Amino acid sequence: MADEKVHYALDKIRNIGIAAHIDAGKTTTTERILYYTGRTYKIGEVHEGTAVMDWMEQEQERGITITSAATTCFWRDCRINIIDTPGHVDFTIEVERSLRVLDGCVALFGAVEGVEPQSETVWRQCDRYRVPRIAFVNKMDRIGADFETAVAQMKERLGANAIPIQLPLGREDSFKGVIDLIQMKALVFHDEAMGSKYDTEEIPENLKESAQKAHDYMVEKVSELDEELMEKFIEGHKPTVEELKKAVRNATIAIKMVPVICGSSFKNKGVQQLLDSVVDYLPAPIDVEAIKGTDPEDDQKALERHADEKEPFSGLAFKIAADPFVGRIIYVRVYSGVLTSGSYVVNPIKGQRERISRLLLMHANKREEIQEVGAGNIVAVVGLKSVKTGDTLCDEKNPIVLEKMFFPEPVISMAIEPKTKADRDKLSETLQRMTEEDPTFRVKSNEETGQTIISGMGELHLEIIKDRMFREYKV
Repeated sequence: MADEKVHYALDKIRNIGIAAHIDAGKTTTTERILYYTGRTYKIGEVHEGTAVMDWMEQEQERGITITSAATTCFWRDCRINIIDTPGHVDFTIEVERSLRVLDGCVALFGAVEGVEPQSETVWRQCDRYRVPRIAFVNKMDRIGADFETAVAQMKERLGANAIPIQLPLGREDSFKGVIDLIQMKALVFHDEAMGSKYDTEEIPENLKESAQKAHDYMVEKVSELDEELMEKFIEGHKPTVEELKKAVRNATIAIKMVPVICGSSFKNKGVQQLLDSVVDYLPAPIDVEAIKGTDPEDDQKALERHADEKEPFSGLAFKIAADPFVGRIIYVRVYSGVLTSGSYVVNPIKGQRERISRLLLMHANKREEIQEVGAGNIVAVVGLKSVKTGDTLCDEKNPIVLEKMFFPEPVISMAIEPKTKADRDKLSETLQRMTEEDPTFRVKSNEETGQTIISGMGELHLEIIKDRMFREYKV
């Protein structure tokens, strides 16, 4: 596999994140996506501790997601790069980091809980980086599931122009599928086929009226955002399915609306429709604005790079992970040009020239080696020594500094002490590596007491860091 070159037509790439509140079902949804797109043969379950995306030991024990794992999968001949992000407030930095390099986002909400505090945080982060999004109301099979309330809360609490493009077919135990409001058909899932098979049927009589109402509301709202549809709407013509999809796509990418769909990931219902919506409505790298940057020698001089393989290479290191087998892995979003294994790149902020020794395509915890990768993709790089999170990488002859990332200040501190003198050197080396991986984790030593003080975003954050020192680095 090592000579593989990854050049995918730009309109066929989707870089998306899945963001939400704790336990809204992000990781379960990602697991289902990987199953349907043929990346895994058996579905991993979070509560069994076998989920592919949650690959650190602590994540499997606690059933939560800590670091964003980046994974590639294929659906309807599109290449989808998914970044699974954590929902705990302590790990906000991971979410910030991911959104910075994504083109679109799937926001998950629980049908029982609706909009929760962390959902609001993530939503504001999406607003800050102007990320188009789709809302997926998950867990429709749970007791107390309420689709309408969830949509109403999105409008009230998030100020979102949330427009349902699906309705649930039944709810709680009788949740059987979804009503597609664009095609005006009912999709009924087969329980025995893991939800991979479904029948397209006519909408049941008792739901026809409410479905028609919802359809008309959707057409009216979407027409307000699209001139071509508006003319048809005023003249009383019905838009075709294609015209509706195009209008929804344009409005979503322009962040004028949020299409709302529903399902139950755990029961395998609605996940394929979610994938269809990602392909249909979320932007490809060419649909979003060109990335802006400045000239390293003159920071008043603005430059930009378009998603095009013919332009000089530019990329952003958005995450650093230590891997026991390969050493330091740097996740890079390639914005323009082509990155080749064995080539040299420049880190303009530090003015250092570095060699790319290997390029890896990541699948949560498995990896395949590739030779080169084109604009619009997310890739893991081995061999860069001085790069920190948020650094730009670029072509030697055409330097550019992309805009910096924003890191919040830590909120909690504690003192730690090594058990023996031998542990002391190991400790300082480990802390050094951990601060590289996580910019919200800070270390300083208190001169009066001689203690080492570590600070982070919350108790859970620091507890997991202690745990990792113990396990991964054997301190």
